[in-house]
Amino acid sequence: MPGPAADGRQVPFRNAKEEIRARIEVSEGGGDPQRLGGRGQRQIVVWRNVVLMSLLHLGAVYSLALIPKAKLLTLLWAYFCFLLSALGVTAGAHRLWSHRSYKAKLPLRIFLAVANSMAFQNDIFEWSRDHRVHHKYSETDADPHNARRGFFFSHIGWLLVRKHPDVIEKGRKLDLTDLLADPVVRFQRKYYKITVVLMCFVIPTLVPWCAWEESLWNSYFLASILRYTISLNISWLVNSAAHMYGNRPYDKHISPRQNPLVTLGAIGEGFHNYHHTFPFDYSASEFGLNFNPTTWFIDLMCWLGLATDRKRATKPMIKARKARTGDGST
Repeated sequence: MPGPAADGRQVPFRNAKEEIRARIEVSEGGGDPQRLGGRGQRQIVVWRNVVLMSLLHLGAVYSLALIPKAKLLTLLWAYFCFLLSALGVTAGAHRLWSHRSYKAKLPLRIFLAVANSMAFQNDIFEWSRDHRVHHKYSETDADPHNARRGFFFSHIGWLLVRKHPDVIEKGRKLDLTDLLADPVVRFQRKYYKITVVLMCFVIPTLVPWCAWEESLWNSYFLASILRYTISLNISWLVNSAAHMYGNRPYDKHISPRQNPLVTLGAIGEGFHNYHHTFPFDYSASEFGLNFNPTTWFIDLMCWLGLATDRKRATKPMIKARKARTGDGST
């Protein structure tokens, strides 16, 4: 079972208050504004990403003013697109392609790849590669969104700077032949830019405009910009908040936590201490019948014959692990 990453430089994970206090001390001591943590490693800011993310979030703030003017169907459509794109990440890139926690037949894999393009969080291959590195080298410099570097970095900052060299080095050493063997993954990677434009922006905008005569302006800002921004931040909370706030009933020696609020927003991805302890479990949680829409979706796909071979941690395995490494919470 995964525990603290095998890295001689790793130190016990600080809680959120200690992390914030440490960062204040560092900032008071001065430093390079382009150095965003990382044991003295200079981080090169990607200003294009800074500008694009700033514009995206400004657009989302403006979109809030359009909500009272929009039709109810447009808001429902935006929420539907949010759920669809979320499944492309949670049931697709995460639980299927990153962890191989269940098997999906071709029609389901195509659906999840399309939904993943709507999410616009990198193509399946790149997302899965970085996520495998995140699990194998969690909370080290090889972790793309290392939570030891603070909330901001693990939430969005990691996208605003060049990757740490360790991330690239360790990522190259992973066996990714299973991803490259999937024609759906290869096709989506080859045509990713086209599918993103269509699924993340064009289709969400055109449907309200054509189907119920919503204004093109409202359609674009609500179903595309606001929906996309919210979905990004909810996904990022799994990397930030779910690594800092919550209890650790399965393994108190690792940073990921059980975070109910993240679970609500990320349709079942907030049981993070469990997930990092049992990453092969398709449900990503001990209690599949609790609020876990992604698990419900996979179960439905199995009932329809589109998914098979769901992997689960056994109850004796979970009980023994909680007794051995848990923090005593439930």
